[in-house]
Amino acid sequence: MLLPVLLSGLVLGAAAPASAHAVLRATDPADGTVLRTAPREVTLTFTESVGLLTDSFRIYDPDNHRLRTGPAGHASGRSDTARVTLPARLATGTYTVAWRVVSADSHPISGALTFSVRERTAAPAAPLPERTENPVTTALHTIARYLAYLSLALLLGTAAFVAYCRPPTTAHLRTPALAAVVTLLTATAALYLLRAPYEEGTAPATALALSSLTHTATTRPGLLLLARTVLLLLAAVCAVLLRTRRTRLPRRATLAAAASLAVALSLTWSASDHASAGIQVPAAIASDTLHLLAMAAWLGGLAALLWTLRPTAAPAGLPASVTARFSRLASASVAVLAVTGVYQSWRGLGSWQALTDTTYGRTLLAKLAAVIALLLAAACSRTWTKRLARAAAPARARVPEPAAGAPVPEPAVRGAAPVRARVPEPAARAAAPVRARVPEPAAGPPLPPEPAPGPAPVTQVHLLRRSVLAEAVAAGVVLALTTLLTSTVPGRAAVESARQAPVPATAGIPTASVTTIPFDVGAPGRRGRVQITLDPGRVGGNFVQAVVYGPDGGFASVPELRVTLTLPARHLGPLDTKVTDRGGYWAADAFTLPLPGTWTLKATVRVSDVDQVTVSAPVRVTR
Repeated sequence: MLLPVLLSGLVLGAAAPASAHAVLRATDPADGTVLRTAPREVTLTFTESVGLLTDSFRIYDPDNHRLRTGPAGHASGRSDTARVTLPARLATGTYTVAWRVVSADSHPISGALTFSVRERTAAPAAPLPERTENPVTTALHTIARYLAYLSLALLLGTAAFVAYCRPPTTAHLRTPALAAVVTLLTATAALYLLRAPYEEGTAPATALALSSLTHTATTRPGLLLLARTVLLLLAAVCAVLLRTRRTRLPRRATLAAAASLAVALSLTWSASDHASAGIQVPAAIASDTLHLLAMAAWLGGLAALLWTLRPTAAPAGLPASVTARFSRLASASVAVLAVTGVYQSWRGLGSWQALTDTTYGRTLLAKLAAVIALLLAAACSRTWTKRLARAAAPARARVPEPAAGAPVPEPAVRGAAPVRARVPEPAARAAAPVRARVPEPAAGPPLPPEPAPGPAPVTQVHLLRRSVLAEAVAAGVVLALTTLLTSTVPGRAAVESARQAPVPATAGIPTASVTTIPFDVGAPGRRGRVQITLDPGRVGGNFVQAVVYGPDGGFASVPELRVTLTLPARHLGPLDTKVTDRGGYWAADAFTLPLPGTWTLKATVRVSDVDQVTVSAPVRVTR
């Protein structure tokens, strides 16, 4: 019943105006412009606040030599800008600006632009690296994030399982809880060390540099990682002291302290990820925190239940009340996950198109499929839980029917006089009246003893253990996909970036791209060709011109012409150039190509009221 709710909310935010990742909104000077005088600084404006790095700007002169610039800063105190001061005298030619900043949701973004002083130069621009990040650093950072999510779920889920489900013994759960604490501390330390190399796109070897460590301590993600470490150490110290002194706090005080710690730990995630930027930040952080807590209670509780169902942990079996309570806990967690998941999906996607056309949307679909598998396994576990509860419930003792021909005793009634047996007349005269004894029921099967609630049958516990194991495997897949989602550009931001963000350009004098496509309408003498020109034929704004030639090689007038471009590799398009008839040729003054790559150029030529033909050809678009 909850799956339609998960899907229906994805489209609700199609008209929302913001996104979770920063998008480059404007540049000064503008990308690809030719300036009469040299600028004194370069300013970038983003859709949200950004953090600056020690190497946020790299500027190359026309000879591909890097310029010495001042430190990067914000313009006029605006946190959504990045500015760098240029040298006083700049030579004539084209300059390349490579930039890298950190979005408010802790993910680095980068790009490049060009501008020319007085004239463009034919010298090639400085080659930009194909990768804007170090693959080893990114892989280690992703692994550490996954281990952090996994250990948090195990730690909080085990605590919720012990507090609510109340297993008969908790000594065996200390091992996974201790392993979760150690893993979470180790992963947090690794994330702190890798933070600076991850932001700057450098190798992991730079993680131990003193400048990197101090810079991380001044950023919001670094401060949250430090706060997470302090919370874990404080909780560990308190647990050790209470156990050493054998002090037991009241149950309510213990639960309140544990709940406060769980919320504080969850906030160290939600305050540094996608929820911390974009629209409705307070509501997003609250929703993300609840989502994380519900995920931990369900998935971490699954691991605790699976650990408890081991024969060595519960040799006499597990009371059915424990699995029944966990079933209720899991149901409540699923309800919270459904509501908060709908809101987060709406906020991250914004449209149905982003669900299939962006990496974030496709990853979200994969996560939804994993959640469906998890819910199916949970349904099996719930079925076995109900069977265990019925098997362990006390059965009513059934009184056996008396044997055939045996006298049925009168039911005893309070306050009634004792029943005297009627004795035959002769015996009654000779003997004194005596009280008759109520005859015992005839011999029959013995009454079964009333069973007491106890462990469930071994076979059913074995089947429950299998279904819980399947849930745990699906839960691991869900956690892995959640980790990928937190490091993927949200669909709303990806679409907005393709529409708004200026795209890096190369220096040098651009040349137009000319493509000629022959066509045939299937009749003798009805062959022709259409010549389409993209000027300058690179990423950014282009002038589109199309000329139709007839069978004799001269200009041909057609009633309708439509030219579109599609980028199959990115599932982008078709983009309509909207060419119009200019009297002998067709043209569009402004058409933007958002991405480089091999595009499919498609032309639909109508040669009469009933005849038309569609032809296509590949065209290469460069930066």
